Amino acid sequence: MGTRPAITAATILLFLGFFLVRPAESWRPWPRHFKNSTDSLSFGGSKKFEGSSEFVKLKYHMGPILTANITVYPIWYGSWQPSQKRIIREFINSISDHSAPEPSVATWWKTVCLYGDQTGANVSATVQLGQEKNDRLYSVGKKLTRLSVQSVIKSAISASTRPLPINPKAGVYLVLTAEDVYMDDFCNNVCGFHYFTFPSIVGYTLPFAWAGNSAKFCPGVCAYPFSVPDYMPGAKPVKSPNDDVAVDGMISVIGHEIAELSTDPLLNAWFAGDNPNFPVEIADLCEGIYGTGGGGSYTGQMLNDEFGATYNMNGIRRRFLVQWIWNRLVNYCTGPNALDQ
Repeated sequence: MGTRPAITAATILLFLGFFLVRPAESWRPWPRHFKNSTDSLSFGGSKKFEGSSEFVKLKYHMGPILTANITVYPIWYGSWQPSQKRIIREFINSISDHSAPEPSVATWWKTVCLYGDQTGANVSATVQLGQEKNDRLYSVGKKLTRLSVQSVIKSAISASTRPLPINPKAGVYLVLTAEDVYMDDFCNNVCGFHYFTFPSIVGYTLPFAWAGNSAKFCPGVCAYPFSVPDYMPGAKPVKSPNDDVAVDGMISVIGHEIAELSTDPLLNAWFAGDNPNFPVEIADLCEGIYGTGGGGSYTGQMLNDEFGATYNMNGIRRRFLVQWIWNRLVNYCTGPNALDQ
């Protein structure tokens, strides 16, 4: 018989700390009906709809934000096609590239840069793609949890060949799981989340985010509106701009998480309310809003290209559909494709 591991005080604190302070999540609270309206959508005790500030009390809680030039380190977990990697890389590279025509990803990021800290410094306008790491052999298996995903990051930064740099002040460790990988709570209203690693597991406190490819499990939830769920009869999906429904859907989740991680990396900076256990952050407030008039079950007014694909902002060479962000200066959701701002 094996021996039982000793349960130390540190282990108990680690367990309680993780489960009492939940990772900040990107969810898809689509109602079980579909209509072109701007009715408010209630979830988690808050209301969100484009143009409203009555219910939103976004505050700065004195924690750090990412003010130094941000580097995103993708960790490709599982099997990924080169074409899929190219779509995600270009989105990240487009965040700080002002060469794209308006409405652009770079203009979308300017809203994130409005958030500052107590020193007067704002979130960095520079976001760059850093070194990448592949985990093709599913080092932690095909079913991950919010704790086991930290072991994926540990493997990436401690690899014997080309380990990822250790960058706690300006690094974003982006774990991207392939379509055959299931994350705990995936599709159950969770499409992505961000948090920070525990030194007891990884050796460092590193801000990280996770987003999953939903093609196999729930494209109607996490790749909406490029796919629609069965509980929305009569709804028709729109055409994705890069011919990959699940990855095009991931782009908005990735944007959501990078924006929130930059403004709230340790869950003690920018969020609404006073409870860090359930933070409502700058992208949560605008979930599902992609254009003017958006709110409730209506995405807002989006754009269509010459091939009929739907998007709302331009990257360097591609087009993307990315949710809007809460603008702290005007107290409502804004995006580069707005018709009335």
